[in-house]
Amino acid sequence: MDLSVVGLLMLVLVGHGVGLPDQLLPDRCQEVRCKKDGPAIRFPFSLKEKQPDDCGYPGFELSCTDRTETLLQLPNSVKLYVNKIDYTSQLIFAADPDKCFPKQLRNFNLSTSPFKFRDMQQDDYAIFNCTSWKGDTYQKLACLSGPGYDIFAYRSDYLISYTDLTSCTKIYNLSSVPMEIMMEEKILRLNWSMPACRLCEAQGKFCRWKTSARLDTECYDKPKSNEGIRIKIAAAVATVGSVLLLLVFFAAYRVYSSDKAAKENQKRIENFLADYKAFKPTRYTYADIKRITNEFKDKLGQGAYGTVFKGQLSDEIFVAVKILNNSTGNGEEFVNEVGTMGKIHHVNVIRLVGYCADGFRRALVYDYLSNESLEKFISSEHGDASALSWEKLQDIALGMAKGIEYLHQGCDQRILHFDIKPHNILLDDNFNPKISDFGLAKLCSKDQSAVSMTTARGTLGYIAPEVFSRNFGNVSYKSDVYSFGMVLLEMVGGRKTIDDKIENNNQIYFPEWVYNSLDNGEELRIRIEKEGDAQIAKKLTIVGLWCIQWHPVDRPSMNAVVQMLEGAGDTLTMPPSPFASAGQERRNVNMPGRPLHQALEVISEAE
Repeated sequence: MDLSVVGLLMLVLVGHGVGLPDQLLPDRCQEVRCKKDGPAIRFPFSLKEKQPDDCGYPGFELSCTDRTETLLQLPNSVKLYVNKIDYTSQLIFAADPDKCFPKQLRNFNLSTSPFKFRDMQQDDYAIFNCTSWKGDTYQKLACLSGPGYDIFAYRSDYLISYTDLTSCTKIYNLSSVPMEIMMEEKILRLNWSMPACRLCEAQGKFCRWKTSARLDTECYDKPKSNEGIRIKIAAAVATVGSVLLLLVFFAAYRVYSSDKAAKENQKRIENFLADYKAFKPTRYTYADIKRITNEFKDKLGQGAYGTVFKGQLSDEIFVAVKILNNSTGNGEEFVNEVGTMGKIHHVNVIRLVGYCADGFRRALVYDYLSNESLEKFISSEHGDASALSWEKLQDIALGMAKGIEYLHQGCDQRILHFDIKPHNILLDDNFNPKISDFGLAKLCSKDQSAVSMTTARGTLGYIAPEVFSRNFGNVSYKSDVYSFGMVLLEMVGGRKTIDDKIENNNQIYFPEWVYNSLDNGEELRIRIEKEGDAQIAKKLTIVGLWCIQWHPVDRPSMNAVVQMLEGAGDTLTMPPSPFASAGQERRNVNMPGRPLHQALEVISEAE
């Protein structure tokens, strides 16, 4: 066959898409732009009148203006020009069509929109119209001012007494306004949380609906540029008429595309990691909290510091929202929780999704864990104390230890929890433990060994002796070790068979009972379900007894505890008895202890 005929045939095939591989066929949801240098529009966004509705996520529709600007229309007829879309950070950069964001503020309402203000600094403002002004013009809104009058914005906490407003009239109030708008910056940043396609972008892939039912999303490999390949193939065939040249050209193009894609993927991954590193909990308004909890419909529980409700961020993401009591303290628990949790990222520590500080209303938003707390599974008063196997109890103990070790050694500053107890150990769907409730936490430098405290803190039964009395030593990270040991023994004790021969069973102190049993070489009277259960119970018991030694210097660090729990139980040795000898009354926290083996340096608490 003549080469010109081959070239003509290839040209026809390229033009009609006949016999081409699937990756060269047209993509009904392929990436588009309103203009050459405009933002790329792809899932979760879609372009009206140019793409089918199912190409995008609800609320992410864009359109092109007559001047080829990319337009986003928000509720209440608020319109914005989209200059850039950062799919990896899930962030859009928008401009006002009239170059005056304050003009649209009275209509801004993002409660029904998938977008939120990226600027965490949001305040309430009062807007004044002034016919004459001789003072500071820092708060002047130039784009709203006109001949003979100026418009000024003052934050709600601004002391008006310092300002002469005799020639001014208050015209309206604005709530939860980002600072960047009032500074009359030209670009507004909005972000979105759902759909969460950032991981796809970080892997160098795109995101789309998983099924036609549009209930979930998935990642998929980037499609190649269909039209560009067709044009280049057609030009090569028409010009040269040689199949060989076409193949050479295509191979060269693939090499170039692969190298370019690899560099772009690497850049996306680097951007994603930088963005993740800077990730902070989201700040919600009280109206957001009411919407998330469906007007506080589903109450999960109540404690000394507040009430917890079940909430929902999306169809698939549930959260637990703690509404803090207004009458409790001076807000120290709230500041502790947000300041501490915002720095923590560990599989065995609960994640703080966001918080609310709206006037006197304060709330904390966490991941929702369906299995609730460890207390539910180890206390016969709250549920089935035998619901967890000994292997699972051992896994829970190890996860708790790793979480506390991370708090003590894995952060920039050492975090002392001071309230380790079963109620504050939450369990996810797979019964993985997560430490929660940092309202009593303290920060200190890792090179210091103790903190000064003016009052005892924690929960009775789990508080270390030195927290009550300095006769036992100074307060340090070893106080958390003691609390962890009491939780371990409670995990074992929940499965203990009560000795019917002992009168007044309610008065049996399990830690002392179990120590005496092991010290006398007796078998622990616990329920044994299968081979190996007794060995696990004995290991957990010995580790717990090491942790509850009266004096801090006699307790192991959490790093050593992790090693003991990961090792074989038969290699552990019994610790010294933390109790009085048989026949004597058990030592209580008010009794003076023996001198410390070494002094612990006292430091001030970190601010």
